[in-house]
Amino acid sequence: MKISKDHPRYRSLITRERMAAMVEEGIVSTTGLIAHGRGEAFDYLLGEVTVPEADLAEKAAAALLLQARHPVITINGNAAALAAKELGDLARTTGALVEVNLFHRTEERLGKVCDFVEREMGMKVLGREQDSVLEGIASDRARCTGKGLLAADVVLIPLEDGDRAEAMAKAGKKVISIDLNPLSRTTLAADIAVVDEITRAVPNIVKWANELRKAPQETKEVLSAFRNDENLAAVMRRLCQGLEKGNADRSER
Repeated sequence: MKISKDHPRYRSLITRERMAAMVEEGIVSTTGLIAHGRGEAFDYLLGEVTVPEADLAEKAAAALLLQARHPVITINGNAAALAAKELGDLARTTGALVEVNLFHRTEERLGKVCDFVEREMGMKVLGREQDSVLEGIASDRARCTGKGLLAADVVLIPLEDGDRAEAMAKAGKKVISIDLNPLSRTTLAADIAVVDEITRAVPNIVKWANELRKAPQETKEVLSAFRNDENLAAVMRRLCQGLEKGNADRSER
């Protein structure tokens, strides 16, 4: 499909085309397209930009990853399709391990996604062999690796489902989410909830990590000052403003 770069929503349309292509390749499940569309609706209300609250959460996320003893980034099909390369950059910057875990899991698809992520990242990932179980999940998503997710003290979970997010929190792990829905169980389970589109969020976390790595005292201060509940409340107010603006614009037509 040819999309003009002058189209006001060019970036969003290109991303949709990429996701559709990733379904054909077996990286994204068909239901993953539904999840992506739901996120787009929230992003539209936020103006399809990284709002100040998201930037603040991304800075805190970078700080927490840098202070972690054993950070892990989990990747599913949607995260792989949208930001595998950028997540690899983040893993290298913060020293995090990367583990693939899929909701719609078959051995064939798991192999495809692991191969794809490793090509995009230029590094080995965990997840092909899952030798451990995360308690509190009644599905195959409980399967994980002992040296990766199970041992992690801090976990970044981009575009993750609520069951796993809640289970990680109950297991005592510090959870960083990337999810455009501020009301999702994933967002509400997180210690640091990044409400931003993943292709904007991850490079921004990388940027902050590179800056904070040179300033350990500032890293501590960032984490000490960050208030996740207050930040989410501010995001909700911004979403409501987006709805009000939409209604006002419609009334003027």
